[in-house]
Amino acid sequence: MDFGDISDNLPIIISIVMLILLQFFLRRKRSPEASNLGMVQGLLSEVRLNLRLTDIFTYSKPGRKFMTTSWTLYQNKLDFLDQSLRGTISDTFLMIEEYNRQIASAKKYKSTSYLAAMDMDRLKDLLTGTEEGLEKWLSSHSEMEDATPKTPGIFGDFTGRG
Repeated sequence: MDFGDISDNLPIIISIVMLILLQFFLRRKRSPEASNLGMVQGLLSEVRLNLRLTDIFTYSKPGRKFMTTSWTLYQNKLDFLDQSLRGTISDTFLMIEEYNRQIASAKKYKSTSYLAAMDMDRLKDLLTGTEEGLEKWLSSHSEMEDATPKTPGIFGDFTGRG
């Protein structure tokens, strides 16, 4: 047996094995508490942005659509929230989706008549209630924030620093 060829390829083999191990450690799932916290933070930031958009909304010109990205991603994963908060969030984002359709129609047909049925005061009230509910949930679960594992660096798993 000639091991001369293996010794030439040994650094490449070791580096491939290390990359595979590194991928394994970096792809670990987060705890459910961490993902719940991330979902609530994403929804809360979206609600705050939509509140700002309601402040600058004008009926004379169709503006920017409201954000629904976090809602679209998490709407079926909010079972950890209480029923009343889920209902408030659902009502808020259903209204936002309807308003987004009206804004899209106004832009498509270049007519502001589609915007006339939009009640920004009601939307602001719903967004404010949703924001308060999410902030309350976030503050009651703030002790989990300290226990949330941070995304490890390249050598975080090997050195014990998360």
